[in-house]
Amino acid sequence: MNNSLFSISPIDGRYEKNVRELQNFFSEYALIYYRVYVEIEYLISLTKLDLNEIHQLNEVELLEMRNIYKMFNEHDAKRIKEIEATTNHDVKAVEYFIKEKLEASSLSSIKEFVHFGLTSQDINNTAIPLSLQHGLDSVMIPTLSELIDKLNALSNDWKDISMLSRTHGQAASPTKLGKEIKVFHERLNNQFFKLKLIKQKAKFGGATGNFNAHHITYPQVNWIDFANHFLQDALGLERSQFTTQIEHYDTLAETFDTLKRICTILIDFNRDMWQYISIDYFKQKIKQGEVGSSAMPHKVNPIDFENSEGNLGIAIALFEHFSTKLPISRLQRDLTDSTVLRNIGVPLAHLLLSLKSTMRGLDKLILNEEKLKNDLENNWAVVAEAIQTILRRENYPNPYETLKALTRTNSKIDQETFLQFIQSLDLNEQVKEELRKITPHNYTGVY
Repeated sequence: MNNSLFSISPIDGRYEKNVRELQNFFSEYALIYYRVYVEIEYLISLTKLDLNEIHQLNEVELLEMRNIYKMFNEHDAKRIKEIEATTNHDVKAVEYFIKEKLEASSLSSIKEFVHFGLTSQDINNTAIPLSLQHGLDSVMIPTLSELIDKLNALSNDWKDISMLSRTHGQAASPTKLGKEIKVFHERLNNQFFKLKLIKQKAKFGGATGNFNAHHITYPQVNWIDFANHFLQDALGLERSQFTTQIEHYDTLAETFDTLKRICTILIDFNRDMWQYISIDYFKQKIKQGEVGSSAMPHKVNPIDFENSEGNLGIAIALFEHFSTKLPISRLQRDLTDSTVLRNIGVPLAHLLLSLKSTMRGLDKLILNEEKLKNDLENNWAVVAEAIQTILRRENYPNPYETLKALTRTNSKIDQETFLQFIQSLDLNEQVKEELRKITPHNYTGVY
């Protein structure tokens, strides 16, 4: 039986092979792994304190300790799930698993310092930001960077391709195709750098964020300083200094809002590309054996841009929910964040699908230069702006109104129309010659 046929979400079914790389960061297995990772590194940091009850680890013991997560495998994850079936508590199951490992090693004497002074949210609110940061760095940021680079390359390839603009859906002042692609390159690049600058934060401070248990047991230790250095040095995270039992998630919200803006920009881009294809500015490469329509054999549909747009909509909806829900918790803690946090990989997977679909769509494009040229040639009225602006410079009377009268007509307006108009103007020959040189193909400004 093909299990993908019975997946509720297409992320784990139809599209699983396209988002498989995210499983290392956002699956149930990944969550368990990162919890073990945090618990072990925390225990190692405790052993570095000058406490009589816990000895300093030598290099062999450090290696043995870290191998608990470095050698972590599916069998270990299943063992934790077995323990959870009894404890009915996922983080406590991780604690018991690590204690089992220590009991079977030379480190059994320190097993009671596993999860010392912590609440489960010290682990969850560290493991999840850590997995998110790793997932962004390893998968999302490189893929987004690939798309941005592709847009930059296309904007350079098409920098000299003149194109009719459409404002309000109507023919407007010409532009360059490369510049129109550059618009989206710049927009995405801005958000890309904002995303990279966000430093993920974690909560680490015991049951209500005040190190109550830590401080009452070892008052001589500066636990705030300890936790700050532990998160920064061992995990590469920043510690939120004042929290309740849970992280306030403001940094997660900032991350999701940035990702949401990226999704919005991509929807805008996909729709533009869809429309350029629909007006025949682009043809699409034909893949042997593919069917565009079950009824119309001639069709080659822009399905990659459509697929991307649909997935982006789902991602935006979830990112929006996360960024508005997670920072809100009743008093010192409620559980509504728990199930939401388990889903953060879902919109990332939809965004990843979208990035790949958009790039796949771009790779299929064939520029139809003839169509672009014909559209410009059939819309000479767009040079009216250029002519009336030069007439303003020459202090010609009522230039805007004069060109308005000329161009707002149902009659065909072509090059000859403008040449006759220019000839009729009371201007010196030098200015007339300047006006004659203006065409829809060269009136494209600078960028």
